[in-house]
Amino acid sequence: MKLLEYVNLEVVKSIKGKDLLTWFDYSSKEVKELLELAVHLKSLAKSDVHPPLLEGKTVGLIFEKHSTRTRISFEVGINHLGGRAIYMHARDLQIGRGEPISDTGKVLSGYLDGIMIRANSHKMVEELAHAATIPVINGLTDLYHPCQALADLLTIHEVKGYLPGQKLAYVGDGNNVAHSLIIACAHLGVDVSIASPVGFEVDNSILAKAQQLAVSNGSTITTTTNPIEAVKNADVIYTDVWTSMGQEEETAARLLAFEGYQINDELVKHAKSDYLFLHCLPAHREEEVATSIIDGPHSNVFDQAENRLHAQKAILASVFS
Repeated sequence: MKLLEYVNLEVVKSIKGKDLLTWFDYSSKEVKELLELAVHLKSLAKSDVHPPLLEGKTVGLIFEKHSTRTRISFEVGINHLGGRAIYMHARDLQIGRGEPISDTGKVLSGYLDGIMIRANSHKMVEELAHAATIPVINGLTDLYHPCQALADLLTIHEVKGYLPGQKLAYVGDGNNVAHSLIIACAHLGVDVSIASPVGFEVDNSILAKAQQLAVSNGSTITTTTNPIEAVKNADVIYTDVWTSMGQEEETAARLLAFEGYQINDELVKHAKSDYLFLHCLPAHREEEVATSIIDGPHSNVFDQAENRLHAQKAILASVFS
């Protein structure tokens, strides 16, 4: 089954065969239509309908880092769409023994229809995409996490009913999740306020580029070191762990630096009364977020996690079909 025969979205014409390394690679129209497709595919899935849009396709999944949501959501999504997924940990491949990633990309291009990679270095993923003749999807790097951001927007859209003009407050580390989130929000007219301690801000070059994109879509991205300022009148509050995988030796220093940045009952009083709480998971309860918040009535973190599946199915169907 061809996607163009199944759904009338222009996005499939421009995205087919296109790498997804960062949302800067995509137009605002493409991001919007991917979101529309995710909504449609989720609706079908809830009726146990799974169009075989990847029938006959094989996608390789390369992991340098351990994963729960990324691995399972991609494998299930590929299966739902009628394709086959091959899981490959980097230590089991020759890249684990020093083979250049460019050589790996050229070899895998002769076997597969596409690659999803969850890697430590964004530069490595760029080198893979440059060498490969098949599409490459970034499942996470040190700089970006684009698939997570699309799932986040899908969740906000479901709960709030619309995206333009919503205010999202991101409180915490200016990491890969924050980078992709501000870019995706900029594409779709969502205002973002980021609160991070000094030394843990989002990358300045990524921020500047995202701010330009936001202006073109009628929204703003602002930064502060004050969580209360960021959360004031927020429709959505978002946080992530203070110490990501691979940063364990920094835990003590980070706990000290992020003191006062916990999402708790006092902080959320400054948001709108119907605020939505999001977290990309896994979470460290009573660290970056109080248990009363993440397990409370405003939290949609598990719907958000499920939406990784539906958002990624939209990406897979558009890029690989």
